[in-house]
Formats: sequence, C-alpha cells, structure tokens
Amino acid sequence: MHGKQGMDSEGPVRRYSAQEVREVPKREAQAMDERPVLVLGSTGYVGGRLVPALLECGHRVRAAGRSVDKILSRPWGKNSGVEAVRADMHDVTSLIEAVQGCRAVFYLVHSMGGPSRDFAAQERDAAYNMVSAAQETGLERIIYLGGLGEDQEDQPLSKHLLSRAEVGRILHLGPASVTTLRAAQIIGSGSSSFEMIRYLADRLPVMITPKWVRTKAQPIAIRNVLGYLTGCLENEETAGLTLDIGGPDVLSYMELFRLYSEVAGLPRRRILSVPFLSPYLSAFWVSMITPVPITLIRSLIEGLKNEVVCRNEDIRALVPQELLSCREAIRRALEKTEHQMVETCLFDVGSACMPEWASLDDPEYAGGTQFEMGYKARLQGDPKKVWGVIERIGGEQGWYYGDPLWRLRGFIDRLLAGPGMARGRPRGDKAPRVGDALDFWRVLASDTGRRLLLLAEMRLPGEALLEFKMETNWENAVDLSMTAKFLPRGLTGLLYWYAMYPFHIVLFTNMIENISSQAGTHLYSGPDRIKSRS
Repeated sequence: MHGKQGMDSEGPVRRYSAQEVREVPKREAQAMDERPVLVLGSTGYVGGRLVPALLECGHRVRAAGRSVDKILSRPWGKNSGVEAVRADMHDVTSLIEAVQGCRAVFYLVHSMGGPSRDFAAQERDAAYNMVSAAQETGLERIIYLGGLGEDQEDQPLSKHLLSRAEVGRILHLGPASVTTLRAAQIIGSGSSSFEMIRYLADRLPVMITPKWVRTKAQPIAIRNVLGYLTGCLENEETAGLTLDIGGPDVLSYMELFRLYSEVAGLPRRRILSVPFLSPYLSAFWVSMITPVPITLIRSLIEGLKNEVVCRNEDIRALVPQELLSCREAIRRALEKTEHQMVETCLFDVGSACMPEWASLDDPEYAGGTQFEMGYKARLQGDPKKVWGVIERIGGEQGWYYGDPLWRLRGFIDRLLAGPGMARGRPRGDKAPRVGDALDFWRVLASDTGRRLLLLAEMRLPGEALLEFKMETNWENAVDLSMTAKFLPRGLTGLLYWYAMYPFHIVLFTNMIENISSQAGTHLYSGPDRIKSRS
C-alpha cells in the first residue's frame, strides 16, 4: 500500500492513506469470517508458496492434494492454521468433502505437465467436478490462475492456452463468483519458464531457435503473482472479474534470454532464429538440455507462438503493489537458486501416493505378478551417520556405486521423453521429504532414521519401487536393507525384470558396502539376499 512510515521508540508507526481507512470496515468483516480458504494444488509451484502467504495474512488454510503425507511434509504442513485434506480433482466426492465449509477456493491445478497426452480432457473433467462441488456446497468464491493470450483467426491459441481459457469458462458455469487472473510466464526460482531460460542460457553460448523468440510477452515475478492472489481474496470488488496480470516489462523471448545472461554475468548469447524448427523438434532439443519434462516443454513451446501481453491493467488499481521488473525478478530468483533457498519448484508436481499393488495388506497374488529382490547387511557404527549417508543419495552425490550406469539409464530415459537424471536433488543437501523429486525417482516416504521409499518415474514397462530400511537392534548395531519391487506390464515388463536382474545384484551389494564405508562403519555381516517374491 502507499501509506508513509514514521518512527517512535518502539519502531515504525504506520500512517494510513484515505483509501486504506475506507478499507478498514471491509477488512474487519473479513477477519470475522473464520471459515478456511481451500487451496487446490497446494503442493505445486504456486500453491506451495501461496499457503504460507495466506497464513502470514491471517487466513485459515485448508490445503488439498492427493497425498496428505506430502502436504504434511511441507515446511508449513503442520502449522496450526493449516488443515491438510485429501482431494482428487477427478473424484468429485473427495472434492466436495474438501470444499465443504470453505469461503473461497484457489484453483491452481493443471495437467499439462503430466504423463497423459490428452491433458485438455483431464483439465475439462477437473473443472466440471469443481463446478459440481461448488453447487453441492454453496461455495461463494473461486480464484483461478489461468493464462494470457487471445485466440485470433490468423494466430490461434496453442492447445494448452486454449485449455486454460476453457477451464475458466467452465468454472463460470457454477454458482460461485469466479475471479480469473490471466498470467504469462512466471519468473521465480524453480518455475518452469525460468528454469527453461536458465538452463538454455547457462549451457548454450549459441542458440538456434524457431521464429517464436521474437514473440512479445509480459512476464511477472512470482512475488507479484502471490500478491495478486492474496489481494483478490481480500478485495471483494475483484469477484466475478477477469483480470490480466503482468510485470512492468514487455519484451521478446530473445530479449529475455539476453537479459538473463546479463544478470547472471554470462557472455552475450548468440541467438539465431530459423523458420524450419517445428515445436516437436524444439521440445525434444530443449528436453535434452534442460531438466524440464518434455510434456511440459512441448506445451510451453507451442504457446510461445502467441503474444501474451496484458490487455487491461484494472488489477493495478484493485490490488496495488510494487511490481518487480524482469531484471529484479531474475536477480532474486538467481540469488535463491545459488543459496539453495528455493521454496517450491516445478518438480514438486507429481504423485506421492503409494501404488495399490504395493500395499502390504494385499495377498501375494493381488494386482498381478509382482517381483521383489533385496539385500540386507548388519553394520557396526553410528546409526545417525548411516542414515545421513542414505538421505544424501542422488543428485551430485550419486548412488554410491555404478554412477556411469545410472547416468546411462538416465540418458536412455531422456531419449524416451522421461525425466532422466537431470532433475538431481532440487533441495540440495536437505533431507528428502515426501513428494520430492530425486533424479528419476519420487519420494513416497521419508521417516528419519528408519525408511526411505522411492517411486520410479523413469520410462518403464511397469511400476517400480526402491526402499531403504534401517533398524537399530542395540547400540551401534544397524540392520540396513535395500529392496526393489516391480509390477511388470505385459511381456516387455517380464523381460525387463529378468534382463535387469544381474545388474541389480551387483548394484545392491556394492551400494550397501559403499554406504557402510561412507558412514565409517564396520560391515559385520552381509550383504545377504532376503526373501523375495521372484
């Protein structure tokens, strides 16, 4: 806001403008409403930062996701002002239960980065379920973060921007008053747009690009996106409006690349624009250079042909705030990246739910043929040091044996449009938490000193889990086990399991031995095979 500040013996004294004085009754009325605000997509890039912003503003938050454990593992997950609930956008019953009793919903979910090719159908289904939930519960408000862009005859919108617009129209079919915020690229540490620019500029002194690099865009800093989202909740005048949000700068992607290089202290990048690169070839090339998933890259690149510039600036009067320039937004994002202080990132999006076939309650014949193989060893030494080695696995640290083989598997995975090893450890040396990406794995469970469970997200003819378990029998005596579980898909899955079998034997035994060595413990017995289903 625009109030001035003075100082007294106890610190700053706030002096309110006439506009702020008029806002006081409205804020007091809002403060009396103790109903929670539901955040759909609470563990995603924007949602994971919006929840603490709402808490800071004094709102009660109901954070929804498919995995409650993933929500609880966030830094804010166990805050007294947060209620974690399970909600699946494709399960209308769970969605109704999550919405019940809430005064507003932030709709921050999308499907364009998922494995399904028909993300538009998934987004349509989710939006209709949201309308049903609003009708069933009498929901008053929805605040939806969509995409900028105009559908024109000579330049139709890309599939993903059309889908974003369609979701907005569907949400308006329900009884809730919908505020639609339309944004272009979000600049912030960990955002898909920023990470794509960062990796390309960092790694390529010369870039051969399609002609879309000359398209104009109006990026916005993540800080300003959060300011507009919270501001719309607190200003009822925004209800029912469609508002464009953007930063103060309008520039081409070529200018954005060069601006990043300048802020990052890189030599000037040469960018050659050619007319013959298709979106698919561009997406494949970018996916080999950056860790951004190819499904997301393809959607982003197809949308880069469309000019995404704000058509109105009504939001600036309704929710006034200081807008960061692209230069300042990039500078702040780089600072957080360099200091490994990235709160959320694009890799946070992903399922952290235990596959049904892996449930310990199921009989061995349930869910089809399942394979299991593991090794166990007894170590003598400090259990904390052993666990410290386990929780540092992946990323630059590597996997404690056969790193060239892991990298080769990651390269093959990238060729197959999988995540490969490029994601590394997005949170640096911090202990993994539920929902984190770890190279081409996703953390399903992380119980300090006891268990680390990983779900494979590489391209596989089946589903795979990798589990590390540690049990302390008596002082300085640790049982460490490492187990792989696999549910094959068809004959290809069976062949894959048996082809990888000898590699698993070598990898697992040597990994356990090297973990023991890294922890400074004595390998008392093992590694020995443990009973399996194979």
